[in-house]
Formats: sequence, C-alpha cells, structure tokens
Amino acid sequence: MRIYDFDPRAGQPVPIFQSRAAQVAELGEGSGESHAFLVHFERGGVIGPHLAEFGQLFAPMEGTGWIEGGDGMRHAIRPGQVAFVERGEMHAKGSDGGMTALMIQIRDFTPLRLAVRRAQSTP
Repeated sequence: MRIYDFDPRAGQPVPIFQSRAAQVAELGEGSGESHAFLVHFERGGVIGPHLAEFGQLFAPMEGTGWIEGGDGMRHAIRPGQVAFVERGEMHAKGSDGGMTALMIQIRDFTPLRLAVRRAQSTP
C-alpha cells in the first residue's frame, strides 16, 4: 500500500477546450473490469481487513481517516492524498471522526508516480 501526497506542480496544464488555470494529473492506467464508489464512514466506521480483488485507488474527499496495508499498520489519510492498494493485498480502512472518499477499483491497475510517496507497506 502506498499513500501519495499531491503537489499542484505534479499536474500538467490543460491546453485544449479554451482552458485556463486548470491542471490535470493522471493517476494511473489499467484494463479489465472496473468499479467506482463513493464511500461514507460515520464516526468510528470501518471496512475490515480483506484481500483486494482489484487494484484500488482510495481518495478522501471530506474528513480524515486511516488505511491499513499488508504490514498491519494504520496510516492517516486526508483530502489531498490518495492511497494505492495492490490487487491481492490485505487491507482495511476507516475513520474515527467520519470521512467520505472516492474509491476506484480496476482489475489490472498501475499507478503513475506523480507525487511524493508518504507511506508504504507490502502485501
């Protein structure tokens, strides 16, 4: 499991569609079955330990929480960060105070290195 902090300098300007003051940062690429979810954790909410059936991006949008990787250690996560969980990795996630997150699952997913890695564990 890896957690990335996003830096606006990691993005690229959008040169089309009469765009201005807008940047995009590609998160990764993949293929195969995919799913996108909004996940809401109430105070004390948890999705318990389980094996990831897909490569997974987990991006908090509101509130703060934690994600636990294969090493069993909890890592804090907040808006502006995204966690990548590898397919087959044991993981869990939750929040003490409440959190809403975007979760994207792609069968064969490879994240791109676009920000500084903050925390890592292995499956």
